[in-house]
Amino acid sequence: MIYIVTINDKEYEVEVEVGKANILKTTVITAPVAEAAPVEMISHTPVPVSAPAAVHASGAGVVKAPMPGTILEIKVQPGTAVKKGEVLLILEAMKMENEILASADGVVKQVVVAKNASVSTGDVLVVIQ
Repeated sequence: MIYIVTINDKEYEVEVEVGKANILKTTVITAPVAEAAPVEMISHTPVPVSAPAAVHASGAGVVKAPMPGTILEIKVQPGTAVKKGEVLLILEAMKMENEILASADGVVKQVVVAKNASVSTGDVLVVIQ
């Protein structure tokens, strides 16, 4: 496929094939370039606006990852009594630290993840009874 890419007032005609890319032609643009329309960012993981880092329980006290990331810190262990809104662990996603909160009062039955573990959206993190 051939693409035309503009970088720093230069147009590059680039041919892209599997495993390689070749510049076919370079053109200097002399007229000012119109500002491009803003790009809309689309998130495939809906997060509640009122509490972006909160996790809602599904099933019998299962707390799942709201987004992919890395577990930075685990603040509870099995047997720990928790109250709704209490921080269970810290999940780093997109270079931001997100507090994962207990969605209900209860006792931590199981911590499924370990520190520095990578998790995907929907992975079970903690089970609360």
